Parts: sequence; C-alpha cells; structure tokens
Amino acid sequence: MLRMEGVQAECLFDEVLPGEVRELPEDLARLDELLGDPAILAPIEGHWRREAEQRGRSAAGHGRPTIPMAAYVRLMVVKQRSGWGYETLVKEVSDSLHLRRFCLIGITERVPCESTVRKLTRRLGPEVVAELTRALIAKAMRERRFRPRAARIDSTVVEADVRYPSDAMLALQGARALARQGHRLAERIGVKGNSVRNRSRAVGRRVRRISRTLARRTGQAREQVIALNAEAGRLLRRSAREARRLAAVARAKARGRGAQAKLRAASKIEELAERCERIAEQTARRLRGEKITDRIISIADPDARPIRKGKAGKPNEFGYVAQICEVTQNTKPGARGFVLPASSGAGNLGENTLLPATAAELQGLGMAPREVALDGGFGHLRSEEQLAGIEPDRVFVSGRQEPGSARTKRRLRRYRTGVEGRISHLKRGYGMRRSKLKGEEGQRIWSNWAILAYDLDTFAVLSH
Repeated sequence: MLRMEGVQAECLFDEVLPGEVRELPEDLARLDELLGDPAILAPIEGHWRREAEQRGRSAAGHGRPTIPMAAYVRLMVVKQRSGWGYETLVKEVSDSLHLRRFCLIGITERVPCESTVRKLTRRLGPEVVAELTRALIAKAMRERRFRPRAARIDSTVVEADVRYPSDAMLALQGARALARQGHRLAERIGVKGNSVRNRSRAVGRRVRRISRTLARRTGQAREQVIALNAEAGRLLRRSAREARRLAAVARAKARGRGAQAKLRAASKIEELAERCERIAEQTARRLRGEKITDRIISIADPDARPIRKGKAGKPNEFGYVAQICEVTQNTKPGARGFVLPASSGAGNLGENTLLPATAAELQGLGMAPREVALDGGFGHLRSEEQLAGIEPDRVFVSGRQEPGSARTKRRLRRYRTGVEGRISHLKRGYGMRRSKLKGEEGQRIWSNWAILAYDLDTFAVLSH
C-alpha cells in the first residue's frame, strides 16, 4: 500500500534538545524545503497507480503499507551524496539527529531496514527517477525562471562492478555459479547426488597455472596460456550441459504444488547455462584466432561490455556508455546548470547513437538552447540533423572547422570543456563512477539517482 507522507517526525523528546540540534545544516535545510513540494514526488504516485491497475488492485487499499515515499527519496539522496551503501546508510541515519530530521524519521521511530530501501529502488526503476528529475527541472523553469541558453553534451563510461575479465576467471565464476544453482535446484526437485558437478577446483588449478606461466615470461608462455584457457572452457561447457539436463528433469517434475517455483528455477539455471556456453564459445574462438563480438565480461552482470574510448591511461573500460547533457543559463566560466536524465545503453555506443535520445529529452522539457557544444567525437552534419528538433542557432563541434569569430569559437571551446569537469564531479561526488547495481537497468537506476541528487544541489545553489 502506497504511503507518500509519514507521521510527524517531531515528538516530546525534541522539546528538550538544544535549538542548534533541531535546526538542519544549511545544505540540508535547502534540500528539505525543496523536497517538501508534493509535485516533486508526484511521479512515484503515478507509477504506483499504474502498477496497481496492471495487477487489478487499488494503490491505496491493498498490500502492506510501504515506508513513506517522502522519507525514501530523502534516504536515497543522502546515499548518493555520501557514497554509503544501504547498510551504512541505515546505521548513519539512525545515529544522526540531523539526518533523522531531514529524512522525516522521528527519534522514537526505527529507520527502515536496508532491504526495504534496496527493494524499493529496484521496484521503482529508472524511469520514475528520471521523471523526478524532469519534475525538478520543470519546477526550476517555472518558479526560478531558469532559462536554458546553452547545452553541452558528452559521453562517459559508467563502470560495472566487475573484476578485470579473463577467459579462465570467467570460466571459474561460471563453474561456481552453475554448481551453486544446480545444488539448489536438485534439492528443490528431490534429486540426489551431484547433478551439476562442482568443477571450480579444476578450473582454479588452470587459473593458477596461467599465473605461474605468465610469470616465467618465456617465448612459449602465450601458447601455454591459450591451451589452459581452452581446458577451462571445455570444463565449463561440461558443467553447462549437466545444468541443462537437470533443468529438463526439473521441468518434467513440475507437477502440482510448487510447479511454478520449479519452472522458474529451471528457467534461471538454463539462462545461466546459456551464458556460460557463450563464455566457453568465446574462449574457443580466441583459440582459433577469430574475432569476438558482443563479448560477455561477467557472469553476474551479463549486460556489461568492454568499451574503448581512446584514453591513454585507461584504454579498456568495462561497463556502459552514458551520455550527459548539462543545460546552463550562460556560457561563462564556472557556469552551472541542470543535468538531464542520461541516455545510455549496453555496448561500445558512439556519440551520435545516443544523441537522438538526448535531443528528445530536451524537446520533452520544452528546452530550446541557442548553442549546443559537442566534442570531436560527434559528426557535425549528423549532429545538426539529430538536433534539428530543438532548432539551435549554433552547433559547435570541438576540433572541427566552424564559421564565426575566433572569440566565439574560443568561448564555446572552453564552455564545452566544462562538461568533462561536470562528469568528473558526478563521478567523484555522487557515485556515478561505478554502478553498484547489476545489469543495464541497474546502471540506469544508479546513474539517474546520481543525477537527481546533483540537480537537487544545483537547485539549492541557484536559489540561494
């Protein structure tokens, strides 16, 4: 059952506290005033209503009551600004009188369990957070007369929470995951014995032999490493075949009570087996010297992909590409504006691949910046075509021959460089460097919360 507002955060114990303790710090006081507007939380109520209608229920009268959405949003804002995990967030809010007051949690109340906050984050999804950001920007344009004169756009990599991938390590992770899921499914359907043999020790021996082989630095090291990777891939393929056989047995036994749970478990292990078979095929193709496309780099995060952005210090990154668009009221040095919900996707996507979605965000918010600054990775003619809907007076692509005075080009070049600083700010200050949520949807949720927290701080700064 949906709850937007909670009970009064103050109680009798608050009366005995000193005045400076009851007053919020300046930054939290500004955010508290801003988040007190019911229009900011309206997208959550709309999402809850649509979800209830799809299930044939009422959003107001069915199910156990959730935590108040006003408190939940504030908890997530604190989380993104601080960089805490869910468990640390709950502990810190419990111990802080200021954070309790900001999150509308009274002294005598219990802070919501970390699992409640975590599950709500997945349940609401990325689009609801994007709607919160759009509502905030619309409020700034309506009440603070924010007029977007210019926009700067650039793409960055949001890293996945994975280790540096190698064929043997992926095989080791896959063997462990298959054995674990196979053991659970065998217990559920009552099959005795090791239906999916745990080959992690055998694969682990190959991994250690690869480390020793590479340390020798001999001329034959490469051939030996390839051979050991091939052995690890063959072991993983055998485990995947056993997992598929166990899934077939589970489907045959899916009768009567508990049938749906058995079918879901069978589908889950089949999906994992397919993923492991792709990893084994990748290893085999490398042995044959063939090109690998759409490479899987993680068992836990199958949507993450290797990305090459041409950086000298970090040529290979692993995760997702997100395009950041910041709209500002001027192009002066130090200009600060609002960041739109990021357009993103899996794979090594080019700049112009994501630009139409960014242009749609600008159009959806009714923004028509006169100048748009892009980096050299964008194609000039293609960018002008994709941005034609917002009708900018000038599309500046850094490093390209542009008409206009040298002064104008120098101004826009410096303005465009500011988006790189803004991306760095989002990564260092709001946790956008690495997504702690798995999958493409998880990355979008993580990035959108980071952008919302940044835009809330921007609104507070511009209103001061």
